[in-house]
Amino acid sequence: MDNIEPFVTGSERMPEPTPSKRTSAKKKAHELARQLRGERPDYAYLKDLFRYLRAELAIEVPKATHKLPYVPSEAEIQCYYQAVWQAENFRDMVLIKLLLYTGVRVSELCNIHLAEVDIAQCQIKITAGKGHKDRLVPFPVSFKEVLAMHMRQLKEGGATYLFESSWKKKYTERGVRKILERYSKAAGLAQVISPHQLRHFLLTWLKKQGIDDALIQPYSGHASRQSLEVYSRLAIGEAQQEYNQVISRFPI
Repeated sequence: MDNIEPFVTGSERMPEPTPSKRTSAKKKAHELARQLRGERPDYAYLKDLFRYLRAELAIEVPKATHKLPYVPSEAEIQCYYQAVWQAENFRDMVLIKLLLYTGVRVSELCNIHLAEVDIAQCQIKITAGKGHKDRLVPFPVSFKEVLAMHMRQLKEGGATYLFESSWKKKYTERGVRKILERYSKAAGLAQVISPHQLRHFLLTWLKKQGIDDALIQPYSGHASRQSLEVYSRLAIGEAQQEYNQVISRFPI
């Protein structure tokens, strides 16, 4: 039988080189640089060039995977708050309860003025929150007395903010995170609980109680293009009424 030499037709594609046989990225960049130097390229030119190059080579840009946020369980929150209670630090207890009850962001917490807390209405005004929007957030009637005591102590010391150091400086975000980290360790939790995780816990818990997103949104600070029209028709009073009905079942 005659020997038949292997050949490749024009319609067939050569096998792609394996990663081990590819020219190194650094070397290939050097080769491309020599070819492009005469073009005197700037950033915008190179950006367009590589966009077209991706299209020529049919290379798809991988989509970023959205990992679901960690939300502590009710058992973890109860264990966490037990560590807070046992520490007998009144100011820390007020801070952590306020985060849990209102779901405010740590940046918002640090900027709350005493004058923005309405004890009678059980509401706190968040000024220039995320997106530079103002909103009202509720807190439980059961928390009113403790919060009022905390505020009285601060006012007697001439404070301006709801959480201030003994040097009349408002709490920093880093300082609040350290406080929460300390109690996470004291509770023996595997994961350090952050202010944002307390926020996730509250909003998830309210959702589990059957409260509609449209009622959670006015005080959560979240906004959705699809539901802005609905949200705009809802008053904070409606949201607070639903909140008051379920918050008595809160795990702490």
